Amino acid sequence: ASLGVHESQSRLWENLVGRSRSFWKFFFPQLREAFPQNLHDVSLESFYRSINRVEPSLIRVEADEVTYNLHILLRFELESDLVEGRLALADLPEAWNSGMKASLGVVPADDAQGVLQDVHWSNGLIGYFPTYTLGNLLSVQLFEKAGSAIGSLARQIEGGDFQPLLNWLRNSIHRHGRKFLPSELIQRAIGEPLGAAPYLRYLNNKYSEIYF
Repeated sequence: ASLGVHESQSRLWENLVGRSRSFWKFFFPQLREAFPQNLHDVSLESFYRSINRVEPSLIRVEADEVTYNLHILLRFELESDLVEGRLALADLPEAWNSGMKASLGVVPADDAQGVLQDVHWSNGLIGYFPTYTLGNLLSVQLFEKAGSAIGSLARQIEGGDFQPLLNWLRNSIHRHGRKFLPSELIQRAIGEPLGAAPYLRYLNNKYSEIYF
């Protein structure tokens, strides 16, 4: 239906499922068995906190959930300035570095890690990046709605049962393809429009528990 809806699926499985404590309650014993020398003295809780560590990074694909959208915001702001003539192309590397320092407190050592790090611009994909944030927002709303529809997702995931969640997504999202516009598809699936509040609540609840 849209790149935002598309992205919501990968972000849901990567973060809402794959970075959850429930997921690793099921899989951590198997991981420890596969890597006994590395993990024999690592607890589940330590491992869970380590994969959810919040730390500024240079590259979006390496970012944690809390800082991830700052990368997207920076690129979107620079794209807007380029398209509307407020920023010259020659000044883009410096603007990138300044934006990284202002938003994340880090500065790339060179343009390969900075303004040239990603293939989107070289492929002409201008205006594409906000779809990642739209996917993040929608992923939480879908996950919450699925939980209210099919019961405790945490218990199911902890037991290694992902089929109920997958079935709900197939029925609510996947089977419709491009039949509906994104706004209508979202309204049909969750009963409300896309919004930021559930995502902000999710981040606050998860990371307050980890860090405080």
